[in-house]
Amino acid sequence: MKQTHYFLSAPLALAFASSLALPAHAEGVSAGTIIENTAQATFETVDGPETISSNTVELAVDELLDTTVTSLDGAPVGAAPGSATLTFELTNTGNGPEAFRLTADPVVAGNDFDTTIDSIAVDTNGNGVYDPGVDLILTGPETTPELAPDGAITIFVNVTVPGTVADGDQSDVDLLAEAVTGTGAPGDVYAGQGVNGVDAIVGATGASDTAVGSLIAGITTVDLVKTQSVVDPFGGTSTVPGSVITYTIVANVSGSGSVDNLVVTDSYPAGTTYSAGTLALDGSGLTDASGDDAGEADATGISVDLGTVNGGTSQSISFNVIVD
Repeated sequence: MKQTHYFLSAPLALAFASSLALPAHAEGVSAGTIIENTAQATFETVDGPETISSNTVELAVDELLDTTVTSLDGAPVGAAPGSATLTFELTNTGNGPEAFRLTADPVVAGNDFDTTIDSIAVDTNGNGVYDPGVDLILTGPETTPELAPDGAITIFVNVTVPGTVADGDQSDVDLLAEAVTGTGAPGDVYAGQGVNGVDAIVGATGASDTAVGSLIAGITTVDLVKTQSVVDPFGGTSTVPGSVITYTIVANVSGSGSVDNLVVTDSYPAGTTYSAGTLALDGSGLTDASGDDAGEADATGISVDLGTVNGGTSQSISFNVIVD
């Protein structure tokens, strides 16, 4: 009797292996993809080799709902009373297109102060900086456009810092993102709610994530202290015609922030004449001419442009006048 031999072909072996494969991640098979497989067997008959096929089995890949939110600021954002912006990145780590509902919470335990949420916006032009009138402001309920799998967008949370903050006060703002299709415990199923009618399955993140953005108040103040000293023509300290008065102005900048475009000016008092070439900054001479350096002295007074000055520093300006 002729023996009949049966062989499992590679496609059938692959079918067994497929049953042991791990679930797809965001970078894997897209939701709605049809996975199909047909086995074959080849054997010998009295009439020669013969091949037969099994029925084809199909599976539609379900949609996995997952997301991550991260702060892009890296460190607390320095802020003074008024407007401030916190920057986040939202990523769709699921395997299907999904929109996300955003909620910003400014009342966080441990805050030294609480901000007011003004708006949540999407970085429309992709430059990473909030541009009023350009970037898309989301309206309530604040919901992002649909993101492709592994798609990421930059989110801005615009806040108002109250005028009552003190220098160094800190505040956190939580940004929560939730998949519009649904959230829940990993493995929860939203039947038929995925791409092309497949099920939507809640992933490891619960289809939601929260990131924290931080603010630190940098309140900077400027204080000017002016002193004078006199040397008379006789080596004394009397104020008589010909006496030289030296005025010294100390600009004290305090706080953790900085001030911009700090300019110190002073007018010559009546009955005196400026002593040319005596203007100085921190002991170093400045020219009287405009545009040569930070200082300028004209017929009416002096001006020194200190530019941007950090808190915790002092700068001293001095000049002489002669009593007429």
